[in-house]
Amino acid sequence: MSNRIAPNTLSLLSVVLIVWASPVFAGWIALEKQYQPAGIETIYVDPEQIQQTGTRATLWQLTDLKWNSTTRFLSLKTHKEFDCANSRVRTLQVIEFSRQMGTGRSRSGYIENGNWQAIGTQGVDRALSKAACGKP
Repeated sequence: MSNRIAPNTLSLLSVVLIVWASPVFAGWIALEKQYQPAGIETIYVDPEQIQQTGTRATLWQLTDLKWNSTTRFLSLKTHKEFDCANSRVRTLQVIEFSRQMGTGRSRSGYIENGNWQAIGTQGVDRALSKAACGKP
């Protein structure tokens, strides 16, 4: 009797181990490269969590930091509301996480009164507005 493993069995085992060992990050999709900050963080949105009511829409943004020397968090989730008719955005909630991709210990983050801010013609909020409001 041989102690060798059949090649097909080994390939299947490798795939199962890779999938099992890889983190699962739900429906988070990275924004297009032109909207990403230069190399320090990656911004994601979960299209499944977008909710629209009339001319307003809400979504969750995940900011994954590559490195952070000033605070103890490495990622944060931001709940934003968009006024699609008037091209405005405001922050409803921020949750900071001790590890990347919204994992680890969490705590509520700082919100500056949730005031409405105009959305510029470029940047992260422009890309998120497109996703939330369905406009180009």
